[in-house]
Amino acid sequence: MKNCLIVTGTDTGIGKTVFSAALVNALGACYWKPVQSGLEDGTDSETVAMLGQVPQDRILTEAWRLRTPVSPHLSAQIDGVAIDPDMLTPPPTSSPLVIEGAGGLLVPLTSECTFADIFARWRRPVILCARTELGTINHTLLSLEAMRRREIPVLGVAFIGDDRPDTMKIIKEMGGAPILGRLPHLDPLTPAALRAAFADHFDLAVFREVLA
Repeated sequence: MKNCLIVTGTDTGIGKTVFSAALVNALGACYWKPVQSGLEDGTDSETVAMLGQVPQDRILTEAWRLRTPVSPHLSAQIDGVAIDPDMLTPPPTSSPLVIEGAGGLLVPLTSECTFADIFARWRRPVILCARTELGTINHTLLSLEAMRRREIPVLGVAFIGDDRPDTMKIIKEMGGAPILGRLPHLDPLTPAALRAAFADHFDLAVFREVLA
């Protein structure tokens, strides 16, 4: 498990899958989404493969694929599936592995287990993706606090959105976590634009160092 990085977020729909696609591409990594909720509009694995231009053999199969786009615990109930958190173990890979959680850090997998509980067990560095918009200070600081309470290693915060220097500064000061960079909104969002934006706004050496 030493070659794993985990990507989580302060909320759902903030762009952590787009960030994951950029990171996977930059590292030449494999990608794994342990639990996918919602299949009709495409999966996060498909998005990463397309935006990150990742070969299919580096997109690992989800442990659970659930039809309804809601919290995994509810989606599993609807599908009549029992998620066993003890079965979630990062698969071995020869390349670095980027693991993306579902929704926010405290999204429940079952009525008794959240993604944060899984990450605490794995003890691998976590990248917290956060918006730069209104409300992000509260959500980000709460997420950092939740991780520290569980002794989850925090690599840093990756912001997604428009430049908000004051917001990012106060989160760094109060949250005590490194700011890894900011991925701007891209229009159009293409593999080439994403690759260039990641290279411009993030230091790849920071990610490689924890994988060494």
